[in-house]
Amino acid sequence: MDGVLAGYRVLDCSIAMAGPFAAQRLGDLGADVVKIEPVAGEWQRHAAAGGAAGNRINVSFLSLNRNKRSLAVDLKTSAGKALLVKLVASADVFLQNYRPGVAQRLGVDYETLREVNPRLVYVSISGYGEDGPYAQRPGQDLLLQAMSGAMLSTGRAGEPPRAAGQYLVDAVTASTAFEGVLAALLHRERTGEGQLVTVNMLDAITTLQMQELSVHTVGGLPQERSAEPHAHVYIRAPYGTFATSDGYLALAFPPLKLLGELIGEDSFADAVDEEDGWTRRDELFAKTAARLVTEPTAHWLALFEAAGIWAGPVYSYDDLVGDPQIVHNKTFVTYVHPTEGTVTTPGFPYKFSATPPRITRGAPLTGEHTREVLVELGIGETEVDALLSDGVVAETA
Repeated sequence: MDGVLAGYRVLDCSIAMAGPFAAQRLGDLGADVVKIEPVAGEWQRHAAAGGAAGNRINVSFLSLNRNKRSLAVDLKTSAGKALLVKLVASADVFLQNYRPGVAQRLGVDYETLREVNPRLVYVSISGYGEDGPYAQRPGQDLLLQAMSGAMLSTGRAGEPPRAAGQYLVDAVTASTAFEGVLAALLHRERTGEGQLVTVNMLDAITTLQMQELSVHTVGGLPQERSAEPHAHVYIRAPYGTFATSDGYLALAFPPLKLLGELIGEDSFADAVDEEDGWTRRDELFAKTAARLVTEPTAHWLALFEAAGIWAGPVYSYDDLVGDPQIVHNKTFVTYVHPTEGTVTTPGFPYKFSATPPRITRGAPLTGEHTREVLVELGIGETEVDALLSDGVVAETA
């Protein structure tokens, strides 16, 4: 076998990050992922994050679409839709993140496609839900971070909330959709039934905060930020990142008396962790910060490690890539792409002893596999040429 999902076919009709990332995870595990994209190419091909344009494929698209084949087809034409329906008949998974209502208008909604293939696992990703008062709002990462409440769990009281430094909502939505596909496929293996799986970004980022929100809803504790930039409203002080004389370090709720001894702060001597850690939060944070800035990071990390205090370095991406544990784990993978050259990217978040994930192809060019996929469907070369001539499908120039 080429992977734990070898033999499964996934039709990826999604755009941007959440859907393509979920489909890429399936491809990493050996599924045959066919990316169904417009003849001009998927939106992400034309929107380079950070301006990283690449040669023929920008880095945004490259990073989210490895282990896929590209079929470029105009689904607004009857001939294009017929090709997709023919593919659906032999597919295992159909994944889309159209805005609510678009799938129905295109005639590729679950109820329509299940008539073609009752065993189909159909995954629909949306911003806020398939219906409801916010269904038509744009499902954009920053907007959902803001709405989720997470931004008001960090930083200083009275200052503007800060977003995560990653596309956090897109990433957790992708992982949620990936989990949903695997669970639905397991159900199908047991029962023979396909089903509709719906995932929305708002629920994904909300349920990610299981512990924090339960502290609020069950424990009844208010979400109150401090005057100092405490890293989490529901964890006692000191907790967060602190400047040192040559950089930064992260410090996680140390025993206060022991911390005071190590940093030379006598006022911590009588502190009770689970009382003063809350009632004196700003004071403890400020005094810790004033002490830590006097010595370099390495000094404090060595001292804290010897004492069993939880502390660690604050890495840049350069630091992360070269870290010995990251290297040992083989967290990053390097491969050669036909147009982009040598590519080094994050690899796989899981390991399998019998069927390990691997990269068999880099992200495709627009319509790179159009002819290949259509011929597999039993469509003759002459008919493929006609579809290309009519603009129903496209292939790489």
